[in-house]
Amino acid sequence: MSEDTEPVLLEPPVAGDETDTLIGSLERQRRTFAWKCAGLDAVGLGARLAPSTITLGGLLKHLALVEEDYFSRRLLDEEFGPPWNTVDWDADPDWEWHSAASDSPEELYALWAGAVARSRANLRKALADGGLDGLARHSWPDGRAPSLRRILVDLVEEYARHVGHADLIRESVDGRVGEDPPC
Repeated sequence: MSEDTEPVLLEPPVAGDETDTLIGSLERQRRTFAWKCAGLDAVGLGARLAPSTITLGGLLKHLALVEEDYFSRRLLDEEFGPPWNTVDWDADPDWEWHSAASDSPEELYALWAGAVARSRANLRKALADGGLDGLARHSWPDGRAPSLRRILVDLVEEYARHVGHADLIRESVDGRVGEDPPC
């Protein structure tokens, strides 16, 4: 089986090791987020709950950026690719949130799915290179470099926070609540 078609942990193991538990937790958050966003048109992806400006489309684009930032830029010190490398972040630091309204549902779903696929490949590479204790190649402003363990925990936290947002927004669109049933 190639790296691109490796099975993905859908749940953290009941009594697994630290790596599988962290990856399983992240994958459960990704799966729940995907289920919250699945099957919606532009109107559904653009729905918001006042006074917040957060939309499911904005969340898809934001989490695509987060995936690229954590697992490509921070972990491997790679430069951003399209569309991120063409953005004037100083002029609009929230560009991903604002620009999502102009993207089609297909573009948003593909952008997020592509970022997740690259993240999974980069995670496999980093695990092979140094495991959870391996340090990111891009350091923080104070010179410290986070471990892969820290990056995984940060991603689980980021997704968990946004899955909560997605839960409320999706319920307002069509009543979908809860979690995707485990596979």
